[in-house]
Amino acid sequence: MIYLLRHGETIWNTLGRFQGQKDSPLTERGIVQAEQMAKLLKKEMAGSEQSFQLHVSPLGRTQETAARIERVLPLTARPESRLMEVTVGSWDGMTKFEIDNEFPGMLDGSGAFDWYFKSPDGESFDAACARAKDWIVDIRGPTVAISHGLFGRLVRGVYAGLSKQEMLELPVPQDGFYRLCDGDFSLVSGSADMIAGVVA
Repeated sequence: MIYLLRHGETIWNTLGRFQGQKDSPLTERGIVQAEQMAKLLKKEMAGSEQSFQLHVSPLGRTQETAARIERVLPLTARPESRLMEVTVGSWDGMTKFEIDNEFPGMLDGSGAFDWYFKSPDGESFDAACARAKDWIVDIRGPTVAISHGLFGRLVRGVYAGLSKQEMLELPVPQDGFYRLCDGDFSLVSGSADMIAGVVA
C-alpha cells in the first residue's frame, strides 16, 4: 500500500512557473491543503499509522508539506531523492511564455502535457520513469510518499502500467492524494464541504 501525496500549492504554482528541482514556498492556501491532507490521511490510516514509512522528496515544498503531516501522524520523514520533481534543466523556474521567448521554436509541436520533455538539458521521460520504477520496486511495506505534480503522474502511471499519453494527462490535485494498491490507484479526497474550504 502506498499513499502518494503532492505538496501543497506554492507561490510559483500560482504564477505558472514550472518549479522542477528549484523551489518556492507554500502559499497560505498550500499550508491549509497540507494540513487538510494530514487530517484526511489520519482518517484513512485509522490506527495503522505505526506500520507506515514516510518517504519525502528533499525539495523544500515537499519538506514543508511533510512537516504538517508529522504534526498529525506519528511518522518521521525520510528524504528520498528519487521522489524529486522532474527537472527541465535550464527551464526550471520558468513559465512556458518565458521559455518560448528565450528558446524560440523549442516548444513547437508540443502539447499541454509533453512540453516538459522538450528541454535540451532536462530529464528525459524514460529516465524519469526509470527513477519512478526504481523507487517502487524498493518499497518494503506500507508507505506514505510526498512528491510532485509531474513526477506523481509518472509514479502512478508506472505503477498501473499506463501509456505515456495516459500518464501525462493524469490529474495532479493538491487537496487529496492517491491510494496505490494491487496495481491500480484511486483518489482519496475529503467531503465537498471540506474541499470547498480548502480551495476557497
